[in-house]
Amino acid sequence: MDFVQQLLRRLFSASDQFQRKLSERWREHTNRRTTIVLVLMGVAAALLHIYFIQPPANFPIDALISVPEGTLGEVAETLSEQEVIRSPLAFRMLVVVLGHERSVRAGDYLFKQPRDVVSVARAVSRGLFGLEPLRIRIPEGATSREMVIIFRSQLERFNEQKFVVRAREQEGYLFPDTYFFLPNTTEDTVLESMRQNFDNRVAGLSEEIDASGRTLHDIITMASIIEREARIPADRRMISGVLWNRIDRNMALQVDAVFLYSIGKSTFQLTLTDLASDSPYNTYRYKGLPPTPIGSPSMDSIDAALHPTKSSYLFYLADNSGVTHFSKTYQEHLRKKRLYLGT
Repeated sequence: MDFVQQLLRRLFSASDQFQRKLSERWREHTNRRTTIVLVLMGVAAALLHIYFIQPPANFPIDALISVPEGTLGEVAETLSEQEVIRSPLAFRMLVVVLGHERSVRAGDYLFKQPRDVVSVARAVSRGLFGLEPLRIRIPEGATSREMVIIFRSQLERFNEQKFVVRAREQEGYLFPDTYFFLPNTTEDTVLESMRQNFDNRVAGLSEEIDASGRTLHDIITMASIIEREARIPADRRMISGVLWNRIDRNMALQVDAVFLYSIGKSTFQLTLTDLASDSPYNTYRYKGLPPTPIGSPSMDSIDAALHPTKSSYLFYLADNSGVTHFSKTYQEHLRKKRLYLGT
């Protein structure tokens, strides 16, 4: 009997040991399998992020992204071609999940930093264009050529060739001011806004212009010259009086500012050949005002052209300190040139 009991105990003990070892091995292999599964899931997630979710390496920051009207598939392909997303398929799936597969918003989008496909899908689905007005200042006296340089550097949809053609026809009538345009603004909107601003500014001057005996074109053309000739309001009104005196006496204006507009040369760059050139803007050769304004004048210069200081002066010059000196005769003018300029 004792023998049987001992045998049974040994059998049970051996069975327990076997079960413990089997359990330990199972736990060991289970941990290993779990680790393998987790590693594979991590690798899959990383690959999913790299190849489908994260922004492309050349994501267009601060550039207009055009999303056309079309099917969801066409939009996805367009965004992929512009390197906004990596996977058209991932984009389409996300838009469907968001419930906007039939309401993708076409238009221009702008992203200030790289955005993953989830953010892009959300933006395009909800029409979050990201466009903010740009502050663009056009300085007083600017010509249409100078305006082109300013606008083309900030507006991507701005066509400089078309602007130049139309702006030259409106030289002087595009008001210099601070404007706020969206990044996708075209040259048509720019021209319309600037001309409307000018019209609004001068609308209240119509009666004064009529009373002056001058035309609006005469006033604006004179104002554009005054804008270049002087900076101080009092000097502008005095110079306005001198230039109108010369016109009324059928004298040539003989102002150098027109050459900066016509041939791009300032006073100290002019040659005798320039002064004798056969250009309608040459106010040494041709009497009266030039055919068009030579820039966009400020309201102060327009006011000076409209309200000149009455005097009998016919000549003026600015010394090396910027002080303007006026003369009634040519002899007096020559004397002041020698005195103040040494010429």
